[in-house]
Amino acid sequence: MTGRRIVVLARHGESEWSKNNIFCGWYDSLLSDRGTNEALECAELLKQSNYEFDRAYTSLLTRAHQTLNIITEHIGQSSLPVEESWRLNERHYGALTGYNKAELATKYGEKQVQIWRRSFDVLPPPMEATHKYYRAIWRNPKIVAQSYTSNEKFPSTESLKETMERVIPYWDNTIVPNIQRGQRILIVAHGTVLRSLIKYLDNVSDNDICSINIPSGIPFVYEFDDDMKVISSRTFLGDKKRIEEGIARAASIGSH
Repeated sequence: MTGRRIVVLARHGESEWSKNNIFCGWYDSLLSDRGTNEALECAELLKQSNYEFDRAYTSLLTRAHQTLNIITEHIGQSSLPVEESWRLNERHYGALTGYNKAELATKYGEKQVQIWRRSFDVLPPPMEATHKYYRAIWRNPKIVAQSYTSNEKFPSTESLKETMERVIPYWDNTIVPNIQRGQRILIVAHGTVLRSLIKYLDNVSDNDICSINIPSGIPFVYEFDDDMKVISSRTFLGDKKRIEEGIARAASIGSH
């Protein structure tokens, strides 16, 4: 098959923890009411643009699945094959998980919190077994199930760098072969996962990736040639003002 190959990516809608300005990471928070509306907005943008897909990829986390389910139902593809993997989970925020970002900014300074959130290779403190949400994360049935089928060690904390080390091999080895077969792919994932892919596909520097933010609920498109070279990148669908507002919101200290 020759011609352009299109991949659509979307960040899940706002979660309940994000609404409350809390570091979420691998905790399995549900979508907020706003997040549900954002997922519907995403679905409507795809429907208006007549997108259809052959396969979808997402994480193990419920907020991503809720978003994907809303999208596929709205565009009339509720039976779309879906592959899920822990490698598409949000970045693990370690010991920061469950803490309010504004309160941490007061305690450690906004600069330090932004370094934890947006720097390329600075790790937050790891999550220890005594952490309040340790059991909630590691007893998630989907995470338990994948722990039995994977020889890889799951993280206790991650920066963008560590997140890329699991996301990019999954992209190269699992997703790309299906794109090359001509399948139309939808990826519904998390902010740091999508930033990992953007950094890799657009060859963004370690410094510049810190200033790239992904709005929730707004799909964006990559086009590739037959050799998987990027023809066009990060083409957001929808109203320009809404896109700009979403990016600004994602960049703020109160967003996740």
